[in-house]
Amino acid sequence: MAKKPSTASRTTASRAGKKAPRRAAKRTTTPPAPTKAAAKATAPANAGAVAATSARGGGDTAKGRYVYCIVRASHPLNFGPIGIGEEPAPVYTVRCDDLSAVVSDAPLGVLDPTRDNVLAHQRVNETVMREHTVLPMSFGTVFKTRDDVTAFLKSAYRAFSDVLDKMENKLEFGLKVLWDRDVVIKEIENEDEDIHRLKTEIAAQKGSTYFARMQYGRLIDAALQTRSERYVAEIFDRLRDVSVAARSNKPIGDRMILNAAFLVSRDAEDAFDARVKELGAKHGMLTFRYTGPWPPYNFVNIRLKLERA
Repeated sequence: MAKKPSTASRTTASRAGKKAPRRAAKRTTTPPAPTKAAAKATAPANAGAVAATSARGGGDTAKGRYVYCIVRASHPLNFGPIGIGEEPAPVYTVRCDDLSAVVSDAPLGVLDPTRDNVLAHQRVNETVMREHTVLPMSFGTVFKTRDDVTAFLKSAYRAFSDVLDKMENKLEFGLKVLWDRDVVIKEIENEDEDIHRLKTEIAAQKGSTYFARMQYGRLIDAALQTRSERYVAEIFDRLRDVSVAARSNKPIGDRMILNAAFLVSRDAEDAFDARVKELGAKHGMLTFRYTGPWPPYNFVNIRLKLERA
């Protein structure tokens, strides 16, 4: 039986000074959704922080400070006009000792998660991470004043410093593995004697085949589960020595058997890339889709405890 050609496609976030990817790839429009974090930083934010449940500012033109991420930098940084806004806002840093929040001016109130706004948030984080280790903030984090941002950094300085140390020179890659369920079922039917015999009996029966078909369905489901778990275990095992940590997210749809994020050291990026392609070449029935590099969205969780004034 002919097998599908293997696929191990990669979507690559642009980075200055890096070689062009070996495969042409389209830019992913949204960053990966965060999951349960490996490193947490909880910060009490004062009344300057705009909560996600705030009323939308109808017509209010007051400016706040939109925070994209946190980096370690003891001197002012400017990243140019790449921020959120119809006219991309200048992006700069607000400092507290050797920590800096990467910010731009933005209207106060809840920011709509439009495609342009989400892409701008992502674009800033991608730009900053070219030269810095970043702690990405959730979309829509706005403070009223520069002083509020400074107070935010000061309130959780130790926690932020600790997480930055853990994330130093590390990047995130997303990996999704899919299969053609019908093709896999045909292969199972050919390889498993019990399932093959049962299918033959069902085809030959003239009367009711209800119970036989129920048994066939249970056997197929169990075989699919076993094979999926075997593939996933092998993938995690083969990528373990080229990554620092991994997070398994819930697969989406019937075709996906793995939806994961991997934390990879910058100096191991090429090794990780090669290992994924090696796995894709080995398993012709599977499709490997991976994206990155990203800031460590799945491995950092910054929670704000908003306090009343």
